[in-house]
Amino acid sequence: MAVGTLFLARTVYAFNWYDIGGVLALVRASFGVGPVQLGIVLGAFLIGAGIFQVPAGLAAIRWGNRTVSLLALVTMGGFSLASAAAPSWPILALLRFGAGAGAAFFFAPALGLVASYFPAGSRGPVIGLFNSGFSVGSGIGLFAGALAGAAFGWPIALAIGGLGLLATAAVAPSLLPRETVVRRSVPEIVQLARPVLRSRSIWALAVGGIGLWGSFYIAAQYFVEFASSVHPSWALAVAAAVPTAMIAAEVPGGPIGGWLGERATDARWILAGWGAVVAVVIAVVPFLSLGADWPAFVFLGFADGVVFALLYLLPTFLPELAGGGLSLGFALLNSIQIFAGSGFAIAFGVIAAGWGYGWAWAFAGLGGAAFLPALLAVRLPSTPGGAGPARAPPAGQPGSQGSWAAPREGTLR
Repeated sequence: MAVGTLFLARTVYAFNWYDIGGVLALVRASFGVGPVQLGIVLGAFLIGAGIFQVPAGLAAIRWGNRTVSLLALVTMGGFSLASAAAPSWPILALLRFGAGAGAAFFFAPALGLVASYFPAGSRGPVIGLFNSGFSVGSGIGLFAGALAGAAFGWPIALAIGGLGLLATAAVAPSLLPRETVVRRSVPEIVQLARPVLRSRSIWALAVGGIGLWGSFYIAAQYFVEFASSVHPSWALAVAAAVPTAMIAAEVPGGPIGGWLGERATDARWILAGWGAVVAVVIAVVPFLSLGADWPAFVFLGFADGVVFALLYLLPTFLPELAGGGLSLGFALLNSIQIFAGSGFAIAFGVIAAGWGYGWAWAFAGLGGAAFLPALLAVRLPSTPGGAGPARAPPAGQPGSQGSWAAPREGTLR
């Protein structure tokens, strides 16, 4: 029941990320703006989501994953609902920034809750399944947002998402089990967080996925606006269906990616290989016909599910995150990727406005590949026999050092 509740929350949460993507053309017409302003609106949400990730991880240490996750749903829902009444694009951008801040306080604590419900070695498919809730919500948000916007106007599309979050926040407390929280002082939290924030592997994972994060976000959010501008003969519903198919394909990709990560001897190469192919596909988007866009975006969606299931699974293997640091590790990973990814969204709009969508999509593709070499700096602890990554023991079990860190077994690769 608890995992199902978090899956639902993750789905509605994702709806509010992507419902605006289906109505960008309507926002553009309503406020008389262009790609640059739309890029700022999209980027503002990402900046809010990026800046507050680490504070969210620290808050989870202090007050617990459950409490922070529930308050985040209320915050994000309130700002999303208020976005429907925005009188101008700068106010819309400001409110989307607030919604992004709420999103930041949900992600890492909720993922930490999911990981805490399952023992090490069996988390991969479940983490992938939980992350696929984002795909389900994104697809519904993008497509339903476009339909609701076309029928009733873009404010209704945004209001639906905000109301859904508030409703979810109202029922979730009765379905999520309470957790025991160790009350720590601020100096204790800072001291215990230091090894997580200094983790070379977390930083390498985050930097290595920056370009992919930005590219996937652009593909899902900007395709409808791109199709509306370059291919006006394509109906809005048809254009919205293409990235919706991409997002739907993420659903099976998540559990499969988690399954692969549990069994791979070196998952870094799985990440790099999928990432390189993704970069090529994104770069050629402007040269594809509508018929060719469908299989291309289905592939992108499946690859997205695989890549991010691995990115969120690998931190559970790191000894420096054991004993309570996992949520903060997730937060740092997401913070770096989202904050940098917001720059990708803004740059894409600027390039599209100044040089055309061909150059903008090329930028997205090349950017997706540019950071992949950083994955080689990830150091996963291996079992002595080299059969795969060793799992970091939870706090309180043999093999932990103090409250957080665990000794590294075998070799480091």
